[in-house]
Amino acid sequence: MYLRWLFAVLHLLGLGIGLAAVWSRSRALRGDLNNDGLQRVFLADTFWGIAAGLWITTGLIRAFTGLEKGSAYYLGNSMFLIKMGLLLVILVLEVWPMVTLIRWRLKSRQGELPNVSAAPAIARISQVQVGLVILMVVAATAMARGIGADLW
Repeated sequence: MYLRWLFAVLHLLGLGIGLAAVWSRSRALRGDLNNDGLQRVFLADTFWGIAAGLWITTGLIRAFTGLEKGSAYYLGNSMFLIKMGLLLVILVLEVWPMVTLIRWRLKSRQGELPNVSAAPAIARISQVQVGLVILMVVAATAMARGIGADLW
């Protein structure tokens, strides 16, 4: 019982951290991108990565180890499948920003200012991801209440 609770807590903390981080990343990317501004972007991006790690790790454990309702329940629930589809879209959208920000970090560590012309586009992607995370919450709360369980 306590282990289930712990993983649920970690999963939900990932949500709070993730929403704040991706929103902050978007805001930071719209600001002055000098050294201090880039450090704000990198900090928010780091927390976005931590949140993703929490969601994916705890989610896989909760869904597929028998810790919660079991994989048959989740895979047979349309809301779970929608939630996973939304997560997939978030991850696909994240590939280009992740690669770009890694390049920026490397340039910054070398004492150079990176070419930040992609900042507005990454900020827009981050805003879309905020919306997708909120939609994931809608799907998750529906799933937790048995909505979508009659898929099969």
